[in-house]
Formats: sequence, C-alpha cells, structure tokens
Amino acid sequence: MSRLPNFLYVGPDKAGSSWLHEVLVKHPEVYLTPAKDLYYFDRYHDRGIEWYASQFRDARGESVVGEVCQDYLFHPEAAARIHDTLGPVKVMVCLRDPVDRAWSSYLYMRKHGIGPDTFAEALASRPELLEHGRYATGLDRFLSRFPRHLVHVAVFDDLVADPQGFLDAVTDFLDVDPLPLSPKDLAARLPAAKARSVRLASAARRSADWVREHDGARLVGRVKRSPLVQRALYQPIDRRAVRPPAEDVVAVRSALEPEVDALEQTFGLPLRQSWGWS
Repeated sequence: MSRLPNFLYVGPDKAGSSWLHEVLVKHPEVYLTPAKDLYYFDRYHDRGIEWYASQFRDARGESVVGEVCQDYLFHPEAAARIHDTLGPVKVMVCLRDPVDRAWSSYLYMRKHGIGPDTFAEALASRPELLEHGRYATGLDRFLSRFPRHLVHVAVFDDLVADPQGFLDAVTDFLDVDPLPLSPKDLAARLPAAKARSVRLASAARRSADWVREHDGARLVGRVKRSPLVQRALYQPIDRRAVRPPAEDVVAVRSALEPEVDALEQTFGLPLRQSWGWS
C-alpha cells in the first residue's frame, strides 16, 4: 500500500487553501497530492482505504505526506474517520473573518451561476455559508481526538500581511526546512475574480465535479492549476469595491458571534480585534 498522510489541512474554504497547496507542493520535503480536495473523509469515504492510499502512490522519501481538503472541518464524522484511519497526524486550519469568508464563497457561487442574486437570499437558502463559519464547533471535534500540539491554527490576516511569515510558521509546525517564497508566491493574495462568461464557468465547474466523481481528481487538479485556464475563465476584480451590504454583515456576525467567542477562549487569539468585530 502507498504511504498515507501524516498531515492534513482540513479547512475552511476561501481561507488560502489553494495558495497553501500551490506553495507546499514545491517543498522538497513535502508531498501533497497533485489535486487538493480529495474529499475522502467526507464525500467519498465509501471508496475505501485502498483508493485513498492510491492517491499518494507517487510519494517517496518526503518527511511530510499530506492532503489539503477544505471541508473536513465541517463534516460531523471526518475528525473521527481521520483519527481512526491515520492515527495522530498533524492537522491545520486557517481562520478567516467569517463575514469575509461567507462573502467570498457567495462571490464564487455567483461567478459560476449558482444560488440567489443577493447575499441575503443566499444566507437564507444556502446554509453552508454560515455553517462553514462555525470554526469552533469543527475544531472541537478535532481537539477531542488530537492533542493540541498536533493542531496548527493559523489566521488568514497573517497570510495577507506577511506570506513568508505565515509559511514559516507552517514549515516550523511540519518540522521541515523553511521555504523562501518566490516573488510570484509573495504577490498571491487570493485575488477575487469574476467569470468572463458565467455560462462557460458554470459548465467548467459542472464538468470538474463530474470528473472528480469519476475518480479524476488528478486531472481536475492539473486543469485548475493551469494559468491559461484561469485567465480564460476569470478576470480579477477589486475586492475593496465589492462589499456585502451592512445589514448582511450584522446578520452573519450575530449568527457566528458565539463561535468567535469560543475561539478566543480556547486559543487566546484576538480575533474580534483583528476582524473589526469589537
């Protein structure tokens, strides 16, 4: 059987997971699957351990073998499945202001022609927009099974402010050598984008979902990582000029305030201050 992971990024989405994957795949001491988001411990657990192990068949002597999957934090059974399958592996999350995360996820829906026209309607009809901001609830499931020193809690604001410092903390956690970032990687700040053609972007997304469901995650990963494909489908937008309505910001904060309070108490992080909630 192929090597199994000793490191997992488990969530959330829209918090730098693509950037992290693209950077860590370049590290000589780290092996990550060519495609992130295998979804084995939530969507595809019925495929069995041999299927999962086959995704890491190209790993050789790297000290870290891992996977980046943004949804494991929120699946009620993922933490237990990971522990039962892999044992005491290292786990990482990156916390982003839940309002910004939900808004970014909504923009992703809109550029692919998914969901309602307004953010308020999306909050009411797409429960994952709020559920994926329940970081404390998800982390509780992992902390009940994994020792605290095996759980690295990063903050998205640190990635935006200092990508190299953010990565240095990750490599320290993984116990591998530091990786100096290239100017291109330093410039990457999870740019917002809109579809050049919503119809084309929607078709591409549906095709990717179909290929992934038919065991084509590697192909999906190669296509999604292609700069030519990204430029053909999307164009950047100024995130500062596209903001959620004030009343929707209040609604998200009100719904998720207990989660932020719990995070501050558990991890001692000044999240309210960092996210402007105070």
